[in-house]
Formats: sequence, structure tokens, C-alpha cells
Amino acid sequence: MQNILEAKKLNKIYTIDSDNIQHILKDVDLEIRQGEFISVMGPSGSGKSTLLYNLSGMDKMTSGSVKFCGNEISTMTEEELSKLRLTKMGFIFQQSSLLKNLCILDNIILSAYLAKDESLQKINTRALQLMERTGIKELAGNDITQASGGQLQRAAICRSLINNPQIVFGDEPTGALNSKATGEVMDILADINNEGTTILLVTHDAKVAAKTERVLFMIDGKIVSKKIIGKYQKEKGNIKERENQLSSWLLQLGF
Repeated sequence: MQNILEAKKLNKIYTIDSDNIQHILKDVDLEIRQGEFISVMGPSGSGKSTLLYNLSGMDKMTSGSVKFCGNEISTMTEEELSKLRLTKMGFIFQQSSLLKNLCILDNIILSAYLAKDESLQKINTRALQLMERTGIKELAGNDITQASGGQLQRAAICRSLINNPQIVFGDEPTGALNSKATGEVMDILADINNEGTTILLVTHDAKVAAKTERVLFMIDGKIVSKKIIGKYQKEKGNIKERENQLSSWLLQLGF
């Protein structure tokens, strides 16, 4: 299986002034294969979110290389990066960040309308199919104030998938949800991944990471360890075993 993302000697340095230089990412090497479901864990300030932003081109690396499907993103113009993120990548954040002046359906279809790659009818049909799949089709015309946090995060998942991305990035996508909603959202993401979409997410929650295929652990800007636990399939009913396996590993790392 070929790599969808490759990072080599990736560094990110923030220079506040001559006396305040923060080296956030330190020579990070990482390969992500097409179809993987990876989570990144580690203590606060370890560089998890910064890694995600640099891999996706949302933030500009200081040095190193990041290749997406073989193409070096550090040499892309802002316009090229914007198009790449719009058409090839999906994003889910801790807060759903939906636009208040649009209904839920319009929030989902907006980026597809901007991409202009398909007819409006096809886009609308796919959006409703995604909403049906995630259990929120009946909320299509609702304002975002007329939905729960879990429902809004499902809408954010639909939005991230509307342009059929090759990879979805998640920055603490369940961080603002209760345990029930977290489980439901992760089951949706696991199903999407099992159908072939690559997913990379940052999380502090071992129960979330237990539903991913490979877990990376970061300390002080470096990936210091990894744990492979394989594809999660809810019908196997082995989530407790996966959680215990992961918790034991994290304990050994002092987390």
C-alpha cells in the first residue's frame, strides 16, 4: 500500500524575539499509508496539533519535507495549497465551527459549491446521503442552534467528506463531546476509514485512540513511540481489549 503522506526532518520553529525561540517540531519523520487510521497522543505542548497543521499545509514548516501523494507541499503557492485542502483533504476540529448564518445542510455543501467540480444536484444529493448515514438528515434545514453538540459534530464530519477527500485530519474532534457522543462519532469515523479514507487525528483520550489503527506518541516535538493495534471493527466487540492494551502501553510511557 503506497504512502499518502511522507514527512522527513520536519521542523517548526516559532521566533517570538531573539530571547524567545520555540522549537515545536524537531526532525519529525513520518509515513502514512493510504487507508490508515492514525491517532497522535502526547502531553500538552508536545507538538501534536502543530504536526497536524504542518502535514496538512495549514501552517508553514520551518524546514524539512512533506509530500502529499508524492507532491512536495512546501513549494506550493498559497492558491495551490488552498485548492489542495479544499479538494483533497477534509478537516474536523474540536468545535464544529459551522457558520451561524447558514442552515446545517448549507454548511455541509458550501465547500463543494466553492470547488465547482460537480453539478449542484450531485452535491446536494451526496450531502443528504452523508447526513442520512450519520443520522442527521432530518436536521438539514435547521439552524445550528437547533442541534446538539454531537449532531453538529456529525455535520462537521459530513462537511469534511463532501468533496470525497483522500485524507481527513481531526484535531481533538471529540474533545467537546460526552462519552456517548464520542463513541458514536468514532464509530462513524471507523466505518469511513474501513471504506478506504485515510484519517489522522490528534486526541488526548485513550478510548478514542483505541479505535484507531496506529497510535503515535509525541514528547517535546518528537515521535518517540508507536503502537499498532490494527483496524477497529465494532462488530468484533473487542473494544475493551483494545483500550486495555493501549492504556498499558501509555502507562509504560508515563502518560
